[in-house]
Amino acid sequence: MRKFTAFACGTGAGLLTFYLTKLNEPKAAVHNSWTRSEKPVDPCALWDHNWDLRDPKSLVKPVKNDLSQEQNRYNSELEKVVPKHARHIILIRHGEYLDVGDTDETHHLTERGREQAKYTGKRLCELGIKWDKVIASTMVRAQETADIILDEIDYEKAKVKNCAFLREGAPIPPQPPVGHWKPEASQFFRDGARIEAAFRRYFYRAYPDQTKDSYTLLVGHGNVIRYFVCRALQFPPEAWLRISINHASITWLTISPSGNVSIKYLGDTGFMPVNHLTNRIPRAAKNVV
Repeated sequence: MRKFTAFACGTGAGLLTFYLTKLNEPKAAVHNSWTRSEKPVDPCALWDHNWDLRDPKSLVKPVKNDLSQEQNRYNSELEKVVPKHARHIILIRHGEYLDVGDTDETHHLTERGREQAKYTGKRLCELGIKWDKVIASTMVRAQETADIILDEIDYEKAKVKNCAFLREGAPIPPQPPVGHWKPEASQFFRDGARIEAAFRRYFYRAYPDQTKDSYTLLVGHGNVIRYFVCRALQFPPEAWLRISINHASITWLTISPSGNVSIKYLGDTGFMPVNHLTNRIPRAAKNVV
């Protein structure tokens, strides 16, 4: 009986000590299991602050020592290269076109495609944006879309730039692969380098001497826009084919002075009637003129 009593007292004291210790421990935050917030962030999810090679700290000679003169020099040079304003990149996919013939010259907008472009132009006009640059792909369907949009917005057609780098293509083999679309490896090799060059040409944080937010309008193609979105947001570029955007849709990306990138619209066509919403190419017999 004495042994049992001693055992019970010892066990009770042990449990009491355990619970008192737990009560005195700092309260851990409650996390939902799906957030994985208690696990280390995957390296591929970390933001690369120098993605455009224009992080101010990478442009200034580092401090050599702890002397105040050296620190003042560093601070002064850093201030000169820090952007003060944002860059807004607005991407427009061309309107619906008819896939007739084997060359780009025969790929003109359908009547619905022209109406889509007009709706988009009106929407851009309503947004009241003062455009700094308008750039269009050199392909016929993008040129026709840009012309219709320019009739609606406040921008001189003579100032529009044409860029062959924005032409449609196969940017990178997609993941997961799709069975209905398998370009040759050489097409990815050829188009991918060009489309990546286009991204580097148009996506970067503002220069330090930019005195206000800037707005650039790019009229291009679905594959190119989807790849740009993945690259700009630092998503795996192979994921581009998981995104679907409608014809004549608006995609709006903002590059802040810090270099952070956010997306305001992705394939927005909410301003169009439902019967104008399309994203696939209507096919026609090759012998149709």
